Amino acid sequence: MNFLPVDEQLEVIRRGTVEIVPEEELVEKLKKSKEENKPLKIKLGCDPTRPDLHLGHSVILRKLRQFQDLGHEAILIIGDFTALIGDPTGQNETRPSLTPEEIEENAETYLDQATKILDEDKTTIVYNSEWLGKMDFADVIKLTSKLTVARMIERDDFSKRYENNQPISLHEFLYPLAQGQDSVHLQSDVELGGTDQKFNLLVGRELQKDDGQEPQIALMMPLLVGTDGTKKMSKSYDNYIGITEDANDMYGKVLSIPDDLIYSWFELLSDINVDELPKYKEKAEKDPRNTKHELALVITRMYHGEEAANEAREHFEKTVVGDEIPEDAPTLEYETGTEVRLLDIVSDAGFTDSNGQTKRLIKQGGISIDDEKVSDKGFSVTFKDDTEFTLKVGKRNYAIVKAK
Repeated sequence: MNFLPVDEQLEVIRRGTVEIVPEEELVEKLKKSKEENKPLKIKLGCDPTRPDLHLGHSVILRKLRQFQDLGHEAILIIGDFTALIGDPTGQNETRPSLTPEEIEENAETYLDQATKILDEDKTTIVYNSEWLGKMDFADVIKLTSKLTVARMIERDDFSKRYENNQPISLHEFLYPLAQGQDSVHLQSDVELGGTDQKFNLLVGRELQKDDGQEPQIALMMPLLVGTDGTKKMSKSYDNYIGITEDANDMYGKVLSIPDDLIYSWFELLSDINVDELPKYKEKAEKDPRNTKHELALVITRMYHGEEAANEAREHFEKTVVGDEIPEDAPTLEYETGTEVRLLDIVSDAGFTDSNGQTKRLIKQGGISIDDEKVSDKGFSVTFKDDTEFTLKVGKRNYAIVKAK
């Protein structure tokens, strides 16, 4: 492998990165890698707690892809064993553990989506049950002896819960140890994670040192701010864009972000050359509207291709700017004499993922019938012979609804 000069690799690696601990050790690893013509082992662990990925997840996956493109070995760990514990990272309480069947199903979907970003042929995929599942109780006791309770309580979410007299289960202490053991088993050189994973990544360094290994570098990426402009992107906050979303929805949702997110999204979510990024920062400040359209095109193109991205822009101009009903708007028909809840009509149209999301849209004034906003969450329609109306959900979703 003909590795780039270390300074050029660092320029790519630093892009969008919040912290590298310690960066000077990474420099030495990169130098040694180039001298010996041997790729570094770059580790990213993911627990398949949810089957769907959004652009927030793509930030860390894209960093792993950048290491791949630099010639290093990308190791994607499917945490089928650690998912049984449930990581409390960023939560006030532990995530619920999953059944093995749920984990297997989620993992399959996760991989299908992750390989839209990663080079599948160059990605080493492993499951941590392969080594963690073989540990007996004596092994677990030995592992727990490597960290003190005081050290564990340094973890931010543990310390806050302890101070607020909120329960912390003993099994939660095992999670960072299990994740660190992954690093020991794989002898990883670099581990990637969000800023909320810093403690776990540093535990991996400690366990590697204890095992006599050269400790890994902990590289932290930011948590992407969602479309609302305030909270991290999350399905729970309904401020996310799924990487498998329809091109029209993806394009339109990108346009909905606040102007102050444009540059950071270019930096974290696009393939724009690092040398070109300052130009986009200036463009975002001077002409946010058109720059946001450019961002929407770039992101939609990455997941759907050039043709679909251009069609999505045309669709947006017609339906949102021109307020036209799209030609491909679905038609829903209901039996004359029946009474149907608006919640069920929206669900049948496939415009929302849940009744909860539909209710939030109603509260926000985001659902209308023949251009009249619906404010009643319990609204229902009684279908008569001549019932026919246009349903609009959000800014981009239209349906023709009528009796049959």
